[in-house]
Amino acid sequence: MLICLVAGLLVAPLGDEVTLRWTHSIEKVIWEEDYRLEAQALRLVEARVRGTGAGMEPPAGAVQKDGAWHYVPTLPLLPRIELRHSPYVPPYILCNASGCQPASAWLPKLEENAVLELVPCQAQRFK
Repeated sequence: MLICLVAGLLVAPLGDEVTLRWTHSIEKVIWEEDYRLEAQALRLVEARVRGTGAGMEPPAGAVQKDGAWHYVPTLPLLPRIELRHSPYVPPYILCNASGCQPASAWLPKLEENAVLELVPCQAQRFK
C-alpha cells in the first residue's frame, strides 16, 4: 500500500509517508501536515503552522520550534483527504522521500480547477 495523490483519472504514488504543505489563503501563513499510511488509512502524525491569525491559533500543548507551532492532532484514522486545486490560491505542495513538488508537478495534466485526494492505493497498480 502507498499513499497516492489522485485527481479524476490522474494518479501519482507518493510513498507511505507524505507531508502536505499549503499557504493559508487569507493570512499567507504556511501550514504543514505529516501523514503516514496505517491500517489502509491515513494517520495525521503531526501538524505545524508558521504563525497565527484568524482561526489559526495553535491548540493547547503546541510547542514552538524552528519558527513553527508543532502539535499532534487527535483525529481518528482518515480514509482520504480531499483538497481543492485552484488558480486563485497558492498550490498544495506534497513532499515524500524524493523531495517536495506542487500538486501539478506530481500530476502533470492536472486541470486548473480540480478536486485532489490523498488516498491509500495499491502498490502493484504502479509496477
